[in-house]
Formats: sequence, C-alpha cells, structure tokens
Amino acid sequence: MLPIKSWAEEDRPREKLMQKGIAVLSDAELLAILIATGTQNETAVELAKRVLALTDNNLNQLGKLSVKDLQQLKGIGEAKAIGIVAALELGRRRKQSEVPEHISLQCSHDIAGYFSPILIDLPHEEFWVLMLNTRLKIIGAQKVAQGGVNKTAVDMRLLLKPCIENLASVIAVAHNHPSGNATPSGNDNEITRKVKEATALIDIRLADHIIIAGSSYFSYADEGLL
Repeated sequence: MLPIKSWAEEDRPREKLMQKGIAVLSDAELLAILIATGTQNETAVELAKRVLALTDNNLNQLGKLSVKDLQQLKGIGEAKAIGIVAALELGRRRKQSEVPEHISLQCSHDIAGYFSPILIDLPHEEFWVLMLNTRLKIIGAQKVAQGGVNKTAVDMRLLLKPCIENLASVIAVAHNHPSGNATPSGNDNEITRKVKEATALIDIRLADHIIIAGSSYFSYADEGLL
C-alpha cells in the first residue's frame, strides 16, 4: 500500500486543502488531517473512514464518542483519540458562541438553537436554566442538574438560586434526551409543573421547557403545555 507521501499531491488532504480550499475535503479527509498518520497497512484517510464508520458517517454521533470509545478501534491510540475529541469539542463550542448573550430570544426555535450546541452530543442528561430580562435578552445560563441516560432529578432550590441572584424576569429550561427521542416522559412533565409553580411564586415567568434530542426538539410552549 502506498503511503500518503507517494500519492499525487492533489490527493493528499493537507496539500488538497492548500491548493483547493477546505470546502472540497471530505469528512474522511478532514479527519485524516487530525489523525496525521495511518497504520502499517492503511493510510490516514482509510483509518479516518473506519472511524467514521463507527457512527455510520454521522458526525453528531461521532461527537458523542469518548476517548476510550475511539481507542477501541485498531490504529487509534490515546493521542489520536484525544485529538479527535478535542476538535469536535471546539466545533461544538464555536457553534455555541454563535449565539451572543446580548441577543433576544423570542421563540422556541431561538431557545433550542441556544441549547442545542450545549446538549446535543452528551451521553447523559443535563438540565439547564436560561435567564432572561424583561426584553427577553440573555442574562446567563447555568447547568442545575445532571442525571443518567434517561432521567434527571432537579432540585428547585438549585434552579431558583441563580435566577434570583441574576434578577431574571423570565426563564427557559432545557434538558436533553440522549436516546434521540424528543417525546417528554412523565418525569419531564412533573419537572415542568414544579418549575412553573416555583417560579410563579417569585414572579418569574417560565417561557418554555425545551427537550433537545439529536437534531430535533420538543417545546412545551409550542404544544400548549405550559
């Protein structure tokens, strides 16, 4: 098997990027640049293709894999696995930073767009609160609970504390379903009821409860359930 150095220059991922721009590279070629080297029997691009095959070429699913998950693949050691995980995390943070905190969130789509980069790749459930002022501009966001793969217990005191400290007038809460199914559970409905009742007591309005599940989401407000 020919090493990458023996390939035509336009077929090598790094050289191809320099000559033609990053947009023309396939996912496997971009991943090969991160991996840097292949094995004795395969090129970095071929190794990258095997990495992508772990999740049926789904980059969202790839972002959920841990360093240990990636190391199960022959040819991926700790250094390569860490590089892949770090790059995917940078991509997630970049997407999150595209929503500046001074903007106004007016609908469920806006709120889901804010939380999706935070929650979409997690293998466990997390529960977050987004704090807004009277103009629906973001004051801040905070994780208030973390659970297992299908359930999270939320302490109302921990949820209300940052809301009071930041003088929030409106809040939206969100959590994720790692299963990819956005349908709310009985536990989700009970938490929503408790949050609405607790915030009403201190004159804070609950704007929505969003469930992030892969590329889809569920909105309690849109469904008339608040």
